[in-house]
Amino acid sequence: MSVRYWAVVPAAGVGKRMQADRPKQYLTLGDKTVLEHTLAALSAFDALAGIVVARNEDDPYWPDLVFDLPCEIIPAPGGKERADSVLSGIMHLPDAADDNDWVLVHDAARPCVRLEDIEKLVQDTQDTVGGILAIPTRDTMKQADDRQCIAATLDRARMWNALTPQLFRVGDLKAALQQAARDGFSVTDEASAMEHAGYKPLLVEGHADNIKLTRPEDLALAAFFLEQQGRL
Repeated sequence: MSVRYWAVVPAAGVGKRMQADRPKQYLTLGDKTVLEHTLAALSAFDALAGIVVARNEDDPYWPDLVFDLPCEIIPAPGGKERADSVLSGIMHLPDAADDNDWVLVHDAARPCVRLEDIEKLVQDTQDTVGGILAIPTRDTMKQADDRQCIAATLDRARMWNALTPQLFRVGDLKAALQQAARDGFSVTDEASAMEHAGYKPLLVEGHADNIKLTRPEDLALAAFFLEQQGRL
């Protein structure tokens, strides 16, 4: 059986810092929601067999979305935390999915991810445990103390900003997330769960326009990047 690629998109968050009247994944960029742009970007990877979207089961916006994409979109119940939603997404992969398949986990609020970066991530991680898109940190990094004063200046030569997608084998990531939950370990992204399980994921350099919408001003920036990419 050939190895398949799947995607899981945790989309159960409310995005309070966006100060909007709805979750940020349902804000609009042009004539589509952020989530629709995100799913379209993922589905451009033609090896993708399907995308599981983990959202709140009482989500009033989800039923209004119309998808015309080359791969199947599979709804799944979201969880309290991101890791819970990702694990739910993995557990709701179709029966055809195998533990040896690969799963791309991508933020719902990263609509500007480039196909070339997804393809590079897939190519570069073939002979590894998996990896993540990331960019080297450009700014001087400061570590704060408990009074929010500078405690240290960190060596940015070894610092990277983590992005998504993050790509791992289905079985490995499922086991790592389950182990983290048993251990009470706080999972901030899928790589942190894999690290907790003893793995060393690969860092694959992507593009800085793969931003995560967090604050109100990010929406206009995402629109600009999508226009530059010819997607808006």
